[in-house]
Amino acid sequence: MRTTIDLPDALFRKTKATAAMRGSSMKELIVRAVEREVGHAPARAKTKQAKLPVIHRWKGRKLDLTNFDFDDLLG
Repeated sequence: MRTTIDLPDALFRKTKATAAMRGSSMKELIVRAVEREVGHAPARAKTKQAKLPVIHRWKGRKLDLTNFDFDDLLG
């Protein structure tokens, strides 16, 4: 079934970024969240989670973006 929902801008950006980091679509992410909330999560194969990029900095040090707040970039 198709429906329309209104999300606050900040929640939309965070949802879109989270889906992208996990390698899935916003639809898949929202469906899984609603299934968990209403207690009807069907058995499914484990989804492949995308790894965040590690940017190599000068002098060989690594910049780990694991806990980076991507909302700052989308704002």
